[in-house]
Amino acid sequence: MVPYRELLQATDNFSESNLLGVGSSGSVFKGILSDGNLVAIKVLNLKDEEICKRFDAECEVMRRIRHRNLVKVITTCSNEYIRAIVLQYMPNGNLENWLHRQDYVLDLLQRINIMLDVAMAIEYLHHGYDDQVVHCDLKPANVLLDADMVAHVSDFGISKILAQDKSNAQTNTLGTIGYIAPEYGSQGIVSTAGDVYSFGIMLLEALSGKRPTDEIFPENLSLKQWVTASHPNSLMEIIDSNLFQEEDEVNTRHKICISCVIELALDCSKEAPEERINMKEAVIRLANIRKKFLETNKTQSTTLEQHNLL
Repeated sequence: MVPYRELLQATDNFSESNLLGVGSSGSVFKGILSDGNLVAIKVLNLKDEEICKRFDAECEVMRRIRHRNLVKVITTCSNEYIRAIVLQYMPNGNLENWLHRQDYVLDLLQRINIMLDVAMAIEYLHHGYDDQVVHCDLKPANVLLDADMVAHVSDFGISKILAQDKSNAQTNTLGTIGYIAPEYGSQGIVSTAGDVYSFGIMLLEALSGKRPTDEIFPENLSLKQWVTASHPNSLMEIIDSNLFQEEDEVNTRHKICISCVIELALDCSKEAPEERINMKEAVIRLANIRKKFLETNKTQSTTLEQHNLL
């Protein structure tokens, strides 16, 4: 556990110049520890009793798990003045900004790579440990990107650990509107299937560039319904224009890839939890989509090179 005074020194007394962002649960600051490590320091709002409980939950989860696509917890600080988690610093911020800010651009392959990273992280939480861990709040804002644009899932404040003999639990703590599975929001039932649903919605958001709470959707229309209405014949009309650069030629290879990702997203976000695929299958399918996309690209490039040599 890091001393409080070191966090003060690391952040220049939590100065505004080091503030990375403010959320409902507290603030995140950039800092440099005494050993020279550049870190992100998540400081929770002590006035909120529920948020303080989340500190214990997040620490419990992060003590148990290690994966290249999960944000690494370096240390913590807890006393009468502060509850803070010291995290691996992610210089490229979160996926939310990359999908929705005009000065950020991700092409189709980058989005697939990022979502495959997310899928592998959630697969590990669900299937790679003795007890299942349900994230419960999977969304682009909780996906952080390192210097190499590798994605890391973060924020386990409302996650749940399911014992081996339990496949679901109940909770009064909700995730984020738009990403919550129907059974989670209406009945408080938490299971791995809820994360799968959230992942499916994120896939739709990654390709369409639209948040599930976007103002273009009236009360009786969801992101999933909007995409479903265009699948499979009119998909190119609803995808994010930033998926392609002006010089790119959108071809059959792109369309097949997009259609396959949409189908995967819809299989993840089915209304009934028992009808959804699990994250193991989601990882396999998304990895295969990426592989075929790259193989087709390589084949086309080789053909063009051979043609130019004639």
